[in-house]
Amino acid sequence: MIYLNHNLIIRLRQIGFCLLFALTTCFALGANAADTNSLVWRTAFDRVSANLHDELLSSLLEDIAQQTGWHVFVEPGTERNTSTKFKDLPSGDALKMLLGDLNFALVPQTNASARLYVFRTTMQNATKPVSVAKPMPRRVPNELLVRVKPGTDIDALAKSLGAKVTGRLDKLGLYRLQFADAAATDAALSQLNSNRDVAAVNYNYYFDQPPPPQTLASAQIPPVNLQLKPPSDSGKVVVGLIDTSVQSLGTDLDKFMLKQVSVAGDAPVDNSTLNHGTAMAETILRSIGMVEQGSSSVQILPVDVYGASPSATTWNVADGIVQAINGGANVINLSLGGTGESSILAGVIQSAQQDGILFFAAAGNDPVSTATYPAAYPGVVAVTAAEQGKIAPYADYGSFVDLAAPDSSVVYLGSQPWFTQGTSVSTANMTGLAAGSADATKQTWAQIMAKLSLLFPVPKK
Repeated sequence: MIYLNHNLIIRLRQIGFCLLFALTTCFALGANAADTNSLVWRTAFDRVSANLHDELLSSLLEDIAQQTGWHVFVEPGTERNTSTKFKDLPSGDALKMLLGDLNFALVPQTNASARLYVFRTTMQNATKPVSVAKPMPRRVPNELLVRVKPGTDIDALAKSLGAKVTGRLDKLGLYRLQFADAAATDAALSQLNSNRDVAAVNYNYYFDQPPPPQTLASAQIPPVNLQLKPPSDSGKVVVGLIDTSVQSLGTDLDKFMLKQVSVAGDAPVDNSTLNHGTAMAETILRSIGMVEQGSSSVQILPVDVYGASPSATTWNVADGIVQAINGGANVINLSLGGTGESSILAGVIQSAQQDGILFFAAAGNDPVSTATYPAAYPGVVAVTAAEQGKIAPYADYGSFVDLAAPDSSVVYLGSQPWFTQGTSVSTANMTGLAAGSADATKQTWAQIMAKLSLLFPVPKK
């Protein structure tokens, strides 16, 4: 039987309450609209911002369905391009701006998501459902990832296939191969699948960056106030943050940040916007501070797997995990995800888990039950978003999800507050709670996970 520290349980329950309600109901929001062709639907606040130019109706309705979780139906043959710009309108007013001269009806449902009907003539003619599905995985052109058995000469193998070795993780027998064209790539995949020296081979998939944070005019929640206690030589907790680059968090919080590692080249320095990695780092520290009441020995090792690109790759994420663990990380935060399943990445994670490394990963921001990776790999703690005791309407659900956690965070870059929301935030919140609890109590990951599972269960959809 796992021993539960009574004071910690009370504290964690308080944290869960504060995060769920303070972060989703107590902000003074004044978010700026995002860049061109963007739609931001904050369901928790019933506020919508948009900046659209010639957006097709089909794309617009798919976006609405995805962000709200509504079941959307449209009258067949209805077409319209939307160009509009507004900020923080209630959903009813926003729909009028978005749909223009089209008619619509938003119909609440008992114990189910609302239905939105969009039509030119009558509501009864709005019969065509707008489907929401995860995007198909995108492959890096002309690349394969391969894991070979010990003793295999990868250079000779690559030469026999007409490939170049462009990435190496020799200790794990993992390699990135580049080919001349798609035909050569597919032919090599077939050959490698039947090669006895090959343990696994996959395409190299993209991971797109999560949605960017939004600026706030003001926020009632102050910046994180946390002091670094000197870490002990044993039992030190280090969070590996696999994400974009992390900007300076300010004098006090920068003490918690170990030297950043980049596996994808240097990212440009731009402090006019908040990087996703910066938002996740500060969210983790805020959760740590709630557990440890103002001081902690936990440190964060940021690993940039995006560089200057809008997308990371399976190889970058695998390499980033390896570099984080080599740098001392014993809990990994993966506030990213995609639909490309890779036995190569799953193998890297499994190998790390055997060494006692705990992984948290985002379940995804699509209201569907199909798997997101790496969250759905065995042993990874998949975290979805919770709002007021329910799965957020935009968030993934399904059998692979393990925890449902608060989905909102206010973070600061200098004196400017920003708002960020999604399963990325939920994941960072859980990583922070786990890391802070381990630092405060010295309990095992299994003990801490048992508590988090009790406090942040996944509600029925």
